[in-house]
Amino acid sequence: MSHSVIRVPDISDRLQINLAGISMKNPVMPASGCFGFGREYAQFFDLSLLGAIAVKATTLEERLGNPTPRVAETPGGMLNAIGLQNPGLDAVISRELPWLGQFDVPIIVNVAGTTVDDYVVVCDRISEVKNAAAIELNISCPNVKCGGITFGTDPEVAADLTREVKKVSKVPVFVKLSPNVTDIVSIAKAVEKAGADGLSMINTLLGMRIDLKTKRPILANGTGGLSGPAIKPVAIRMIWEVSQQVEIPIIGMGGIMSAEDVIEFFLAGASAVAVGTANFVNPYACPEIIGELEGWLDKIGVDHISELTGMGWRK
Repeated sequence: MSHSVIRVPDISDRLQINLAGISMKNPVMPASGCFGFGREYAQFFDLSLLGAIAVKATTLEERLGNPTPRVAETPGGMLNAIGLQNPGLDAVISRELPWLGQFDVPIIVNVAGTTVDDYVVVCDRISEVKNAAAIELNISCPNVKCGGITFGTDPEVAADLTREVKKVSKVPVFVKLSPNVTDIVSIAKAVEKAGADGLSMINTLLGMRIDLKTKRPILANGTGGLSGPAIKPVAIRMIWEVSQQVEIPIIGMGGIMSAEDVIEFFLAGASAVAVGTANFVNPYACPEIIGELEGWLDKIGVDHISELTGMGWRK
């Protein structure tokens, strides 16, 4: 495999973190849903440069996703309604995860389902795969009619699902929370109490665009999930609120485009970050951000990146 030339300075231990038992060279990973299974990006850089990879959502059966068009640009972001398109559990286990095994990087497998049983079966089998370092429980996808966000808007339902998945998972479980709720703190606390090892937040915000010519929604699904810089202030606010109420680590995401954004997410309370929409704008976004982080630690006078977690609200 050949990679385009992308130079990242040697990463010192100032960026190394331990995330719920997962040893990472640095705290930056591509967000699930924005990186596929890494094959396209491996043409541009060595995926071993990443802190981790959160792969595309995996469901029990193959899903073709929603009808097209399912992506639309917006000022400061992107609206998508892909609908959890993926090749299904068997193909991910037999083809995608073994392929990713050639890289020296922890793999976090995003899991989605229609029923509790779906989630449990997928998490049980995925967690036995050698290079699956963790599960990211997707209870927040806004673009499917069944499952997804329906598990993520009620604290009790979210906690019950977390509890059932924890019974079978052999690896840490991160629960990906939806911002499309009135009280995200109550859901975060409920899944922590149910045994979650960490949180991922936030997923996309529900939105819509309308075509002026057809006078109909641009997306065939009608609504979609808004991501990109437009949602960063929402993500920062929610991480700020949740991180002061839970003890488990948070993978922060929502509009991260630069190393400065990463610092801001850490100050709000994140312990690691995931980069989403930026990968579509610049395929080198993740390695470039990693390469700039240590310089930022020097600029703001911090020895290790973990010191920044929650510094914005800690007294």
